[in-house]
Amino acid sequence: MSASPVKGLAKTDSIGFGSLVLSTGLTVASLILVPAVSQSLGVGPSLTGALRVVLMKAAARV
Repeated sequence: MSASPVKGLAKTDSIGFGSLVLSTGLTVASLILVPAVSQSLGVGPSLTGALRVVLMKAAARV
């Protein structure tokens, strides 16, 4: 007996949703949390920008 295509589709949707949630979390972190934490720690703007770039690239890979 072959597997139902509906089960495969449901698993693909859940993987896609998890990837979307992770990407959204990384994007929020890079746009909001990194600058806020960097400012409170006194980190320079160039390092803050570099951290944001790294997080955005990680979000794009997911």
